[in-house]
Amino acid sequence: MQTVPNIPLGCPTVQVEDDRTGSSIETLKRAFLDNLFYIQGKFPAIASKNDYYMALAYTVRDRLFHRWLNTAEMYTKTGSRTVCYMSAEFLMGPHLGNNLINLGIYAQVKQAIEELGLDFEELLDQEEEPGLGNGGLGRLAACYLDSLATVEIPAIGYGIRYEFGIFDQDIRDGWQVEITDKWLRFGNPWDVARPEWAVEVKFGGHTESFIDEHGHYRVRWVPFKVVRGIPYDTPISGYQVNTCNTLRLWAAEAPESFDFEAFNSGDYAGAVQQKVFSENISKVLYPNDNVSQGKQLRLEQQAFFVSCSLQDMIRILSVQKLPVEKFHEKFSIQLNDTHPSIAVAELMRLLMDEHGLEWDKAWEIVTKTFAYTNHTLLPEALERWPLSLFGSLLPRHLEIIYEINRRFLNDVRIKFPDDPDRIRRMSLVDESGGRYVRMANLACVGSFAINGVAELHTELLKRDVLHDFYEMYPEKFNNKTNGVTPRRFMVLSNPRLTNLITRKIGDNWIKYLDELKKLEAFVDDPEFRP
Repeated sequence: MQTVPNIPLGCPTVQVEDDRTGSSIETLKRAFLDNLFYIQGKFPAIASKNDYYMALAYTVRDRLFHRWLNTAEMYTKTGSRTVCYMSAEFLMGPHLGNNLINLGIYAQVKQAIEELGLDFEELLDQEEEPGLGNGGLGRLAACYLDSLATVEIPAIGYGIRYEFGIFDQDIRDGWQVEITDKWLRFGNPWDVARPEWAVEVKFGGHTESFIDEHGHYRVRWVPFKVVRGIPYDTPISGYQVNTCNTLRLWAAEAPESFDFEAFNSGDYAGAVQQKVFSENISKVLYPNDNVSQGKQLRLEQQAFFVSCSLQDMIRILSVQKLPVEKFHEKFSIQLNDTHPSIAVAELMRLLMDEHGLEWDKAWEIVTKTFAYTNHTLLPEALERWPLSLFGSLLPRHLEIIYEINRRFLNDVRIKFPDDPDRIRRMSLVDESGGRYVRMANLACVGSFAINGVAELHTELLKRDVLHDFYEMYPEKFNNKTNGVTPRRFMVLSNPRLTNLITRKIGDNWIKYLDELKKLEAFVDDPEFRP
């Protein structure tokens, strides 16, 4: 039987600070009770552990929103140049504890909850791990978002709002069993739907060329299907600063989710077929691609979130009354591995087909916009797509890639004459055996910077995997060594070690890790290392 905490039903009438922004113990308790009552619609006798967690999450979210909206307003007014981090994964980890650390109210909230007779650690543990990432690539993306907010650099993370994560693990009869990761089954208090900013993404069909009213050659894409992308925004707090950036994730839905005529004719499955087909795109993180349908779905996922994100950036340009020709002055886009590298062709398509730019101007903008992070030294792990699949799903993009490749290989021939094998290796289209589009090659050609994720890794990229591109564009290559945020992986995860270090060198190290060098002075201190 659930124990009911000693929580009063009424709240004090005298308020000394705003319930949505204040940080005193009494204000936090009052805000928590209000959210339990008005948001969860529960009172203590019937509230579940999850209700208490949700009430606490909304209480913390209120304090985030104040910073979040002020940050967005400031970015809009000043037209700040913005880093856009495109990633198929964001392994965020639970939000509640991390936000409490960053807001500087961890101790106050803990005390407030415990004074209400609740177990604070239980409420922290109640939060579902967001099923948005799987490994190092996703964790890198999450740490970058944390760090960008902490050092107050305007940034937006762009990805997919997967309904289900890759899987949950259960042990049955001593064996691992993979079960569905239903991380959204109780709702997500941290994100906000923005249906008014929905965009449409095209797939399949064919292209038609024509001459416009100015005598210019143009191409029109006539798609087989269209999918809508709905953005969901999550505030990403910086550590003890007022800056709060945004993680914008896209969910897929059908433009018309219900076929009334099919339903009335008795075709009940057919009535929702388009809804099911469209929503599959954002259904699960990394579908099995051992079968052709899985490969197609993964390519659809990548094209979907990339197109949604680039269209969203163009919308932001419009809001800030900036011409599309200034795209690269407003946004710098980091491609986290090859998953979002279709963005090179998609931005070309948007600039030329939707906004009327000529090839040379569009290509100048593209190559001043993108930077590419490579995560692997295995040539076989570099993403590539069968030409037949790519062309059937993204016919306009394939045309653009062919033209990028034609112009690029002409440059290669000029720089390295009489080297046909180099042409074969560097081509964006792999002609050996089955024909494939090489996504890493596309990213290298379309980006102004290319980096590995450790010094040795970057050197090996230059020496082996991307050696041809290093010889072609040595100025593009640089290194960015991976790191993890000390806020989550030290302050939140290991408070005893955090307190030990802070007692010796202060707390500046939490934001500036170079400060940890000061610990060298205590290497022989027996009290510091018993």
